[in-house]
Amino acid sequence: MPPVQIQIVIFAVIAAVVLFQLYNVLGKKVGRQPEEDARAKPGPTAAASDQPAGRPNVLDAVTLASIAGLKARDPAFDPVRFLEGARQAHETIVRAYAGGDRETLKPLLTPTVMDSFEAGIAARETRGETEVVEFLQPARADLEEASAEENRATAKVRFLAELRNTVTTADAAAEPQIEERRVAELWTFERTLGASDPNWVLARTEPASA
Repeated sequence: MPPVQIQIVIFAVIAAVVLFQLYNVLGKKVGRQPEEDARAKPGPTAAASDQPAGRPNVLDAVTLASIAGLKARDPAFDPVRFLEGARQAHETIVRAYAGGDRETLKPLLTPTVMDSFEAGIAARETRGETEVVEFLQPARADLEEASAEENRATAKVRFLAELRNTVTTADAAAEPQIEERRVAELWTFERTLGASDPNWVLARTEPASA
């Protein structure tokens, strides 16, 4: 083979090698591709997808141990179901107190708490104020403890809520006072074991750490 042809063949081989290397670099996708992200992204787990916003957290071993006494007296006590009801009661009571709705409050409170709430509502009415409360998101509810003594069951729930309060005064020219705040409170509920009415009522409220 003449030298010129040999050089052409050599150049052709070199060109083929270079093209092959370029294909290896440029022909491949660089970085994460959308279809790879779709495959890599985990789907919702049962715990995340089945738990609505504001649903109480799963109870830990310490809390479960603290309610053993109540479970022994009342095997039907379901702490998760109780917390769901407590959170609904919390929202209802907060809204009713702000709106001065005594009829809604009365069956949900002990007489002592009702007297305290009544005094607060009356004082607000005397000042000519009206109040509206909005929950910026569902409140968090955590069961602190639950126990039974004689025929009375007691449960303490820690609530963490973000609220918007709008207070309107009797002065029509005054602008409504709007305040957003984060509230942490410990509410104590109680009920009588073996009573025909299985509902819990609010027996005490106190501040809690955020």
